[in-house]
Amino acid sequence: MFISPIVVTLLVTLISGICSKSVELTFELPDSAVECFYQEIEKNTSASLEYQVITGGQYDVDVKVEGPNKQIIYQQQKMQYDSHQFTAQYTGVYKVCFSNEFSTFSHKLVYMELNVGPEQPLPGVGDHATVLTQLETSAEEIHSALNRIIDHQTHHRLREAQSRKRAEDLNERVFWWSMGETLAIVCVTFVQVMVLKNFFSDRPTLYSRM
Repeated sequence: MFISPIVVTLLVTLISGICSKSVELTFELPDSAVECFYQEIEKNTSASLEYQVITGGQYDVDVKVEGPNKQIIYQQQKMQYDSHQFTAQYTGVYKVCFSNEFSTFSHKLVYMELNVGPEQPLPGVGDHATVLTQLETSAEEIHSALNRIIDHQTHHRLREAQSRKRAEDLNERVFWWSMGETLAIVCVTFVQVMVLKNFFSDRPTLYSRM
């Protein structure tokens, strides 16, 4: 069974200039379908893609990253999770596609995170040419530590959701297997009772007829 409602969580942070662009979302990928996302990237700008299949089928999906000139930057088939970093060679719109065309009945729930450009520094830090003070250095370290914590929490939530779905699937299979065993036992018991009943039932014999 698949999660019936479409679960879509979209967090988009767009900051102009040299700051970073981050897209983080979870989307449903139907069977025999392809979902593509588009992002404009400037030349010589670094970008990173991270994805993971949360639920559905064998937890695999085909992934392709295509540049503005139709060149293939990254392509993998039937991957459960992976990450890839690249630098844009041309300015234009880059396309990230997730394909479930090889599956005819399994829906997938996929998590994707796309980061473009350098991380935005803290306000006021780096605005002056002097050496950072101890307070500013501590603030930078705390900022980096919080970002790492957020990443770890995201990964733990994904693993928790994946493990919960697997546990639910296993519980459902055990339930139906138990129901089948129970039905088989009831049928066998009924047949045995009928056979034993026929053995001990009174039947007229030849002497009683005479």
